[in-house]
Amino acid sequence: MSQPAAVFNRRRGGVLLHITSLPSGTIGADAYRFVDFLNQSGMTIWQMLPLGPTHGDHSPYQCLSAHAANNQLICLDHIRSQDWAKIDPLESDVESVIKAAYPQFKVSASDQDKAEFDTFCQQQINWLEDYVLFCEIRELQLNQAWFDWPEALRTRDEAALEAIKAEHKHALTIRKFEQFLFFQQWQGLKEYANSKGVLLFGDMPIFVAHDSADVWADSDLFTLDENGQSAKVAGVPPDYFSETGQRWGNPLYHWPAHQEQDYLWWQHRLETQLALFDLIRIDHFRGFEACWEIPASCETAIDGYWVKAPGEALFDKLMSVFGELPLVAEDLGIITEEVTALREKYAMPGMKILQFAFGGAADNPYLPHHHQQDSVAYTGTHDNNTTLGWYQDVDDQTKNHISDYFGQSDEDIVWQFNRIALQSVAQMAVLPMQDILALDGEHRMNVPGTTEGNWTWTFEWTWLEDDASERLRHLNELYGRSES
Repeated sequence: MSQPAAVFNRRRGGVLLHITSLPSGTIGADAYRFVDFLNQSGMTIWQMLPLGPTHGDHSPYQCLSAHAANNQLICLDHIRSQDWAKIDPLESDVESVIKAAYPQFKVSASDQDKAEFDTFCQQQINWLEDYVLFCEIRELQLNQAWFDWPEALRTRDEAALEAIKAEHKHALTIRKFEQFLFFQQWQGLKEYANSKGVLLFGDMPIFVAHDSADVWADSDLFTLDENGQSAKVAGVPPDYFSETGQRWGNPLYHWPAHQEQDYLWWQHRLETQLALFDLIRIDHFRGFEACWEIPASCETAIDGYWVKAPGEALFDKLMSVFGELPLVAEDLGIITEEVTALREKYAMPGMKILQFAFGGAADNPYLPHHHQQDSVAYTGTHDNNTTLGWYQDVDDQTKNHISDYFGQSDEDIVWQFNRIALQSVAQMAVLPMQDILALDGEHRMNVPGTTEGNWTWTFEWTWLEDDASERLRHLNELYGRSES
């Protein structure tokens, strides 16, 4: 049995807010202001969603790369502030700004800055070369998915790829520069957050998108046919979120190939994430014990079946490489004893969602009296309704259960939930920003099983009550989640 990672050695409170939900949607001034808000509130965790470049649906769980960052998160003001940059202050298109900035960087940046760029490209060579080439070809192919490209490009014919590298060398370098700027800005934010006692909490989906640089570059690691198509896809069976389950469509891992490579692909993936974050949630952790395979011909997830995965062998290898695994396991849905045993063996906290707790019997594992220390208590997640929206929708029996369980209180219902989460024996407790703002269901981040209108929610600073920080700090101090 592994020992818990150091980040889990004390009680902590945090807030769930994706970068895109900041007023500016970037890692600029609003991100630093949010760190200050967390610090003033006694919160020591900022949890967010995956940072990767998204497809047209904006889902951070279906990205073009498991390593690269979404360029829309880059702060343009930060670029304009550089000594070497002379950027039109009215220009707001990220790609245009970076395209104009690179020649200036190349000519006017300091030798140290240029050396840092060269070092970044070398350190990230495991994924960066394939990613920028993938993006360039994808643009040349009018954003078609890679498995619809001409055969020479789809199958990575060496001569075809070398020709594109030669003809588009400048464009490829600009794409690398774009990633360099993000990672440089991110490290500045991370250092600032850590200096304020705030840890950055990331999110790593177990699967990667079919149309991604990762699958194109290492197709032998996935269960694809000779045309790049998958006979089976990933998802989950019917559950709380959907009566027909969720057919995600991601290709499944060809685990024997990963085993032959000593899980090197996973080592590289986790290395990138640990450079960005202090701790990481693994989305759909149960897939490391067994995953739900769905025939690609099926339109829903109903006709899938469970297939075992080599979770122990993978985590044993990652433990040997990284020493400790500051990972939180998303263990929601159909969880077996085997999944729990895998999570506990590697000392990964699980998740307890208060919205799942009420309306049933006293043995519901999400009720606070069943919480465990090695867990993270949430009012809800990015996939849930806001707590107010959820409460407005539940039946009278559930409302009566909540009232009886919580007892008499002068607090409004959302802050009762916030209090109970922070009060939990769970070592960590995280509140979605929507619940701190006590917002209704119009402000939810995502509705699982739907593709329209998700991932676009943003808040305004004016929505924050004047006493919000003081109120949160009091609760964190009251329940032992604040050091001061």
